[in-house]
Amino acid sequence: MRKLLLSASALGVLIACAAASATNPSDEGANLPAVFKNFTSDVKVALEGSTVVITATSVPNHKSPYFATSDSRYEAYNGSNANFVLNPNRIATQTMVLRIPVTPTVATTAQPTPLGPIGVALNGVAIFNQYAAGRQPLAGEINSFDQYNGHPQQSGMYHYHVEPLFLTQSRGKSGLLGFLLDGYPLYGPVENGKTLVSADLDEFHGHSHATAEYPNGIYHYHVTADVPYINGTGFKGNPGTVSQ
Repeated sequence: MRKLLLSASALGVLIACAAASATNPSDEGANLPAVFKNFTSDVKVALEGSTVVITATSVPNHKSPYFATSDSRYEAYNGSNANFVLNPNRIATQTMVLRIPVTPTVATTAQPTPLGPIGVALNGVAIFNQYAAGRQPLAGEINSFDQYNGHPQQSGMYHYHVEPLFLTQSRGKSGLLGFLLDGYPLYGPVENGKTLVSADLDEFHGHSHATAEYPNGIYHYHVTADVPYINGTGFKGNPGTVSQ
């Protein structure tokens, strides 16, 4: 009899744990809006209340000359920039946790984007703003971008300042590319068959209307080939946080 009671008790604990797990809002994927399921499988995405928590390593899912030559992911530069120069940094795995609003809201007072990650691409690579160190223009730093338009900084964090070519090649020039810290999505440079330039967008480098992922409309950013490339004078919305 005692054995049966213990078994029943254990079963009750298991059922209670399972129920708690099923309703825990911090569970990975629980009640997560479908748009956030576009991240690659190596990126962890979870919903915690009104916040989406994105955990990534900022290691690209494509080859690069910034991997060690002994690494199977190494690929010598084969892009179109005749002035390419390999910088001395090499890609290293990072711990990057972004907490962004699941429902972004327009900021009353716009905040400038910081140096370092201002968002994340769908492959878990950090998105940086239009500046080099010291908030200087990218200028010559562009010549160190690999064939997919990324490069690592001193700690080895690989990142994009401009159009992430691997993603626009694989997802299309008009596809969803990622999210900035304010929760607003980032799209490619083509919209309705037109290649956009910065003059087509507002001061934050975006505009509002329906997209494939947001049929009811949303403010969203676009990458363009001209300055400021991804983001303009700051975040359109209220930014979340990023920790490394």
